[in-house]
Amino acid sequence: MKIREGFVKREVMGETVVVPTGDAGKEFKGMIRLNETARFIWDRIEEGKTPEETAKAISETYEVDIEKARADVEKIVREMQAANIIES
Repeated sequence: MKIREGFVKREVMGETVVVPTGDAGKEFKGMIRLNETARFIWDRIEEGKTPEETAKAISETYEVDIEKARADVEKIVREMQAANIIES
């Protein structure tokens, strides 16, 4: 799983957003605001981590149950896939 070419994460006025650049901007209009969990997941995807590794990192970092962390990762990954921002 990786971030599709043409999508970049930026900090804008204290918010983390994903914006399309180049050809991605022709397909995807607008930007996506990432909450803290989504930003954490985005960063792990950029590092090449698997969903399971990401869930474990969330569980350890935020001291949440592993099942809750897995559910959060699955939900956010599905949303990113539906928006065509990440690819397998």
